[in-house]
Amino acid sequence: MWHRIIALVIKEFLALLRDPRERLLIIVPPIVQLVVFSYAASFDLNHVKLAVYDRDGGQAAHALIARFTGSRHFQLVASVTDPASAERLIDAKRALLVLEIGPEFSSHLLSGRTATVQVLIDGRNSNTALIALNYARRIVQDFNRDWLHDNTDAKLPLRLETRAWFNPNLESRWFIVPGIVGLLMMVVVMMVTALSVAREREQGTFDQLLVTPMRPVEILIGKAIPGMLIGLLEATLIVIIAVAWFHVPLRGHLITLYTGIFLFLLSASGVGLMISSLATTLQQALLGAFLFLVPGVILSGFATPIANMPAAVQYITLIDPLRYFMVVLRGVFLEGASFAQLWSQFWPMTLIGIGCLAGAGWLFRHRTT
Repeated sequence: MWHRIIALVIKEFLALLRDPRERLLIIVPPIVQLVVFSYAASFDLNHVKLAVYDRDGGQAAHALIARFTGSRHFQLVASVTDPASAERLIDAKRALLVLEIGPEFSSHLLSGRTATVQVLIDGRNSNTALIALNYARRIVQDFNRDWLHDNTDAKLPLRLETRAWFNPNLESRWFIVPGIVGLLMMVVVMMVTALSVAREREQGTFDQLLVTPMRPVEILIGKAIPGMLIGLLEATLIVIIAVAWFHVPLRGHLITLYTGIFLFLLSASGVGLMISSLATTLQQALLGAFLFLVPGVILSGFATPIANMPAAVQYITLIDPLRYFMVVLRGVFLEGASFAQLWSQFWPMTLIGIGCLAGAGWLFRHRTT
């Protein structure tokens, strides 16, 4: 069995790499897109999940909290009573921003001294963090203006201190580049696998492949392996560029990262082979890959946070393997997330990959009868 699969894998590589233009198409565009997108991509923010850690409890503190909760930009999700709870909320992505008010906040304001408020912010999405921080600064400025208006003899009443987790300097590239790794992998693998069977049909070699001793499952495995290997090499190259050129920190273990890469390649190859099994021409395969890639990227959380999408659309994202891979990439790069922490992202990609490969195998057998 395996010597036949290996022979088919070699055949697929020869077909892919025979044309110099096709070799350039596989290698050069992802690198160019990585550089261009890393500098050009930007994001928007719809709302901010806010948690409050009020250690003062005075009237002035309540007035400041009311300004945050009354703003259309913030949504109060929790009130915590200890620092550990605030940390857990940010780690679990249940809150983007934690407003911490010190125990002497009201007394400092009433005595004419400057009070300090600390903002803990999730820096994994740097663009979102910066926008949320600007909203917080605007509210603090309005609070200062009104306090000075009511208390003419007071000095600058309130000073805002910020602390960004996972991305201390809030560099947008740290958030964008890991996402581009997944985006480019999906494009390359989907195109290679989606065109494989359709190319055989269009060139007239599909019937010859059917009369060989190979079973449909062997043909599917042979068609999937080249795309997965190319995707693995592309991923390794892009990760090296992300770390060495763009200086994005890689805080997690490579074993965890490559587990996610393998499972994503499995799911993307399965989707590509299913499209290829349905298509009868290269044009149909290209159209099918395009129809999957565009919504796959949009619904992955690469450009727009999934939490900001309508509830119905959020359910649709559950069948998008790139959605889970984005969490894995950013978790490993920025958070140093462990295998156990990312297990909730691994098993959906596994199910999608196995389900799509099984569906492609059924379609392939159905077409051979």
